[in-house]
Amino acid sequence: MSVRDEVLRANDAYASEFGARGELTIPPTRRFAILTCMDARLDPAAFAGLSEGDAHVIRNAGGRASDDAIRSLVISYKLLGTQEWFVIHHTDCGMEFFTNELMGDLLERSLETAELGEGGFRDVGAGPGSPAGKEIDWLTIADRRQSVVDDVERIRKHPLVPGSIPVYGFVYDVRSGRLEELPEATEAGKAS
Repeated sequence: MSVRDEVLRANDAYASEFGARGELTIPPTRRFAILTCMDARLDPAAFAGLSEGDAHVIRNAGGRASDDAIRSLVISYKLLGTQEWFVIHHTDCGMEFFTNELMGDLLERSLETAELGEGGFRDVGAGPGSPAGKEIDWLTIADRRQSVVDDVERIRKHPLVPGSIPVYGFVYDVRSGRLEELPEATEAGKAS
């Protein structure tokens, strides 16, 4: 059975018991948003105690405050009423294992999936590749704690983010399941 078939079978089971979920409101009931990583080991509903309809969860590689993530947060506030935002990075993040230069080089050689070994990522594809990857800031992470602070500060200083919204900074530990609040990030994101 393909993954597609598994997904469709799971969706059939889910939809058969959907019930009152179809009546959830568009604005999140707990009025907050989380920006976090797309890493499959992170389950924001579980680690933040969420039920469907509670919060907006915005995910990207690294949980970074990219232009698109900030666009989503602004929509979350302006149109849907969120009042608090959480930036949550995590331990053992894949964004810590490469640089912009390495990603550009890998993509220039081939567009096939790279391999991660003891020495880091290496290209195993036959090509062709594209130099376009050298033109992108991949928002890699050299210092996990600092990346949280940087992202909270970027959100806080954005001209479309109102000062009334507190932005908290955390690191999720993939080994223990615990959230660690970073006081320096939360201080940078405090509401005015």
